[in-house]
Amino acid sequence: MVSRRLASTPVSEPSHEDESPDSPSSPAGDAQDGQAPDGLDRRDWIAGLERGVGIIEAFDDAHPRMTASEAGQRTGLTRTAARRYLLTLQHMGYVASDGKLFWLTPRVLRLGQSYLDSARLPRIAQPFLQRVAVGTHETAYLSVLDGDDVVYIARNGPQRQMSTGYVLGARVPAQVTAAGLLMLALLPEAASAAWWAARKLQVFTSFTLADPADLRREMARVKAQDWALSEQQLDLNSRGIAVPLRDRRGDVHGALNITMPMGQESTETAVARVLPVLREAAQAMRNLI
Repeated sequence: MVSRRLASTPVSEPSHEDESPDSPSSPAGDAQDGQAPDGLDRRDWIAGLERGVGIIEAFDDAHPRMTASEAGQRTGLTRTAARRYLLTLQHMGYVASDGKLFWLTPRVLRLGQSYLDSARLPRIAQPFLQRVAVGTHETAYLSVLDGDDVVYIARNGPQRQMSTGYVLGARVPAQVTAAGLLMLALLPEAASAAWWAARKLQVFTSFTLADPADLRREMARVKAQDWALSEQQLDLNSRGIAVPLRDRRGDVHGALNITMPMGQESTETAVARVLPVLREAAQAMRNLI
């Protein structure tokens, strides 16, 4: 990627762009710039923090390295504002740079590790995941829904050589996993409508349910039976079975699921072997959540 080096603006003669409300140094950039998000009082909103996190989230597999201009385009900031956020993140150790391009450093993983270390749900689930893994000889996961993705926040069982994202902390498109399909199917009506309104279904294999009508029918079936099966939707060698993880009031907090290679086992045999163990573990956890 080719880009020109960004020159610093002299402090003695700040440009109009430097004085933009997007700038982290502007008072408006911290608390008063623009409209506060719905549900948050403007006095409690720190726009600069939101933008800084947005800069971190702008990096992905398609944009592993970016100039300040590119980061600004992806986050709706001016080049100067994006550059200041990037330089601040570089000072904090979350970003590195060669003077032209910026990229994330491994320090960013501390943010996710802080969640895993402090969240209550993964700790509660661990002995139950172990019970499922021992009872099925498969890898058991606790998954939660985060936007369009399933995130695996706890796991127990044997390591599998699988080609796509079944590691702790991995994010996988929800529509193509058993856990994601289940949690999408059990969303409240308003949340489900919002998900569908912004949906452009992705295709990963020839088995992926990419037709909205087909996916809606499958979600209705999953909701009625209260468990989900996904085969070869994301990976041709992958099968998943999931049950909801509810609290004592019946609210869904995530999903317990097993992901296994397709192997020689039939769908019916795999479900009969795994589903009762998952359901027993989920029921045992209800009063602990």
